[in-house]
Amino acid sequence: MSTTPRTRTRTVVSCALLVSALGAGATACGPGGNPLAATPYDAADEISFSGPTDAGKKADPDKPLVVTAESSDGRITDVTATDSTGRHVSGELAADGSRWHSTSALAAGTHYTVTVSTEDDDGAPGRKVLTFDTSKPTAQKHLNVKFGPDAGTYGVGQPITAELDQPVKDKAQRTVVERGLRVESTPAVQGSWYWVDDKHLHYRPKGYWPAHATVAVRSDLENIRIGDRLWGGAAKPLTLTTGDRVVAVTDAAAHRLTVYRNDEKVKEIPITTGKPGFETRNGVKVILAKQYLVRMKSSTIGIAAGSSDSYDLSVYYAARVTWSGEFVHAAPWSVGSQGMANVSHGCTGMSTPNAKWFFDFVHEGDIVQVVNSNGRPMETFDNGFGDWNLAWQKWQQGSALHGGAQGAGTRTDTAVLRPMSL
Repeated sequence: MSTTPRTRTRTVVSCALLVSALGAGATACGPGGNPLAATPYDAADEISFSGPTDAGKKADPDKPLVVTAESSDGRITDVTATDSTGRHVSGELAADGSRWHSTSALAAGTHYTVTVSTEDDDGAPGRKVLTFDTSKPTAQKHLNVKFGPDAGTYGVGQPITAELDQPVKDKAQRTVVERGLRVESTPAVQGSWYWVDDKHLHYRPKGYWPAHATVAVRSDLENIRIGDRLWGGAAKPLTLTTGDRVVAVTDAAAHRLTVYRNDEKVKEIPITTGKPGFETRNGVKVILAKQYLVRMKSSTIGIAAGSSDSYDLSVYYAARVTWSGEFVHAAPWSVGSQGMANVSHGCTGMSTPNAKWFFDFVHEGDIVQVVNSNGRPMETFDNGFGDWNLAWQKWQQGSALHGGAQGAGTRTDTAVLRPMSL
């Protein structure tokens, strides 16, 4: 076999050194001296693949795609497989370049283009482009996904949610589903899904989202086989952004709420939190909603009418942090205790001017962290977004892709909007 390609490889090194010596813009030799500039030869005779070769025949989407090097004089250097929607097929290439096989499922009823790059013993590049279609299943159900929250701008603590329209319990099926749910952020951060139960997943980064990030969520499950007669359906993609990094630290023992923006202290507010028997939950919470006016009734938290603890009040500037009725809100009736004592029924109360400032400053997804309270820990899922109270290693155990999630989701989450502590 000709040794010309090897000679061209040595020439490339010489040209590169000469161009560097002559400086930017100088040309030492033409493109003919670079083997990478040459048109790749047709590698059709050097490879085989598992797809159909006869026109009109379709591939079984349940079977992996396999590309094999048939010639002992060459090897596969790269394989790129995409479908008509631009989805890439993941795969693994053997160390010796003898074989490539897909590691992600093929979609049914879809057109694929496969580009195979090869190299012979002398380093000459070859290429072959293959196309094929996959067959449609004869009978199928579709698993549909709805992402949340709604598109918009949120605080850095906002988890991504995925709601399935039917339960998925099998770990292998969960793995397929989770692999098809894509979350990409700019700037990029490490993150993972957690199976809250058979129909609900939450996604969060290892730490809070970066400030002023863009988060894009999509499903690549359409027409992908998940289980017996169960295939992925279409899903509406979601894009959201984050604002400043806002964290409000509520120190129940010091009776102070300190607000930080992008790690700089902005304001310290005297507060009151839950009194004995009604202690505010400890832990990290996420602002779920902001309500200018909320009617709070003691009967909603089990306090009988006529009791010394009963109340029925209109409360202003209320930022909700739990579904069970915990808010940060205006409490003009307890101003004398704010900064000195805890006298509420679980909420964080402050003066009306301070509550208005806080209400205007924060957004959904911002963090409220309660420390030094004698209350119980914040629930992880059933009472708002307590996702951040799980250590990262524990969070990953709820992912099917990290070896967990088998039976991980067993909650009964009614997400009831129960109005109100005070």
